[in-house]
Order: sequence, then C-alpha cells, then structure tokens
Amino acid sequence: MKRHIPHVFTMMNLFSGCIAVVMAFEGNFSGVVIWVLIAAVCDFFDGFVARLFDATSPLGKELDSLADVVSFGVAPASAVFILLRDFSAYPSFLTDISSYLPFLAYLIPVFSALRLGKFNLDDKQTSFFLGLPTPANALFWISYCYGFRYIASVNEVLFYLTLGFIIVLSLLLVSNIPMFSFKIKTFKFKGNEKQILLVILLIIFIALWGIIGIAIGILAYIAISLIANML
Repeated sequence: MKRHIPHVFTMMNLFSGCIAVVMAFEGNFSGVVIWVLIAAVCDFFDGFVARLFDATSPLGKELDSLADVVSFGVAPASAVFILLRDFSAYPSFLTDISSYLPFLAYLIPVFSALRLGKFNLDDKQTSFFLGLPTPANALFWISYCYGFRYIASVNEVLFYLTLGFIIVLSLLLVSNIPMFSFKIKTFKFKGNEKQILLVILLIIFIALWGIIGIAIGILAYIAISLIANML
C-alpha cells in the first residue's frame, strides 16, 4: 500500500497543474500562482515520501515527469500565452503577425519536456542539476506574468523582455550548466551556503516586491549557480 502513496502526490501535482491551465485561460494570474505553487509542493512531497518509504519505482519516475510537463511546462506557458495575447503591447511593425506571436510561449513546455527526458536518463543529478530545473522555470514565469500583466499593455519593451526570457530560459533548461539543488540535507551552514543565501534573497525580494520577487529570486538562483561554477 505504501508504495502507492508517492503516486497520490504525483497525481495531485498533475491535477493542480490542470487547474492552473484553466486559471491561465481565464486570465486569473493569481489562480495560476496558487495552483502551480500547490503543484510544486506536491512535486516535493512525492519524492520525499518515495525516499522515506523506500518506494521509488520506474513508474513513479515516469509519472512524475509527465505531471511536471503539465504543471511546470504547459501551465506557465499558458499564462505567458495569455500575457502576450491579451495584455501585451506590440511594436507597430509586428502588428500584422501579432496574433501568431503568443504561440511562442509554448516553446516553454517543448524545452521543459526535453529537459525532463534528459533528467530521466541521467542518474548523476542527485545533489545538483544540469540545466535549469523545470519547477524553477515555472516559478519564474507565473510570478513574471502576475507582476507584469498590467505594465505589459502600456510598454512594448515588455514584449521584447518576455521574448528574450522565453529564448534564454528555454536554452538554460536543456543546457549542461550545473545548478545547485534546493535540497538542504543537513542543518549546518557549511555545504548549504548557496541554498541559505538563496532563501535569504527570496525572503528579501518577496518582502520588497511581492509575488514578482519570486521571479527575481529565480534569476538570483541562476546567477549564484553561474558564479559558483566560475569560482
């Protein structure tokens, strides 16, 4: 019986991701944030419970990736699609093709699926990740859409910024750049310096800027990983 408990959390992850997609198409960015965060919590607990009960399985691994494609790929991409379709101002020279440009958002689940496929075939990514983790990418996009949904309609610079982030973060998903894991295995400072620094920065950013602080925190996560690799 206990071997099926992690699957319950995985299915809750998928269920939450599906609701987040609906929230996105209703233009309810607050709902997207809530349900993707719920999916992220379920995603954490399915792995935690699997390790706790020694109930890891090939089926659980595949189900987890399938759920993640929806919750951390399709759901945030749908939010970006609505941001680009209904809330963004476009440069005048792109007016004729503006109805097609929002579909660029779905590069996010395409590259997320590639990233998850690579992860499933790699047994080395236990204490670190190669490339940007899909939950981190999703958290960036849901907070970005929530924070800029009104500004995007009055400032066409936001279109270029959104397009740039779609390209850069999608490439980071499938890159071989080492990025540190969010897991804190001990309560000692030594060995957890990067994780603790990120938590402190996230608290500061959210206190200063609210939900959009999550997106800034994910950019900080990428920057800390890059700096750590250079050092």
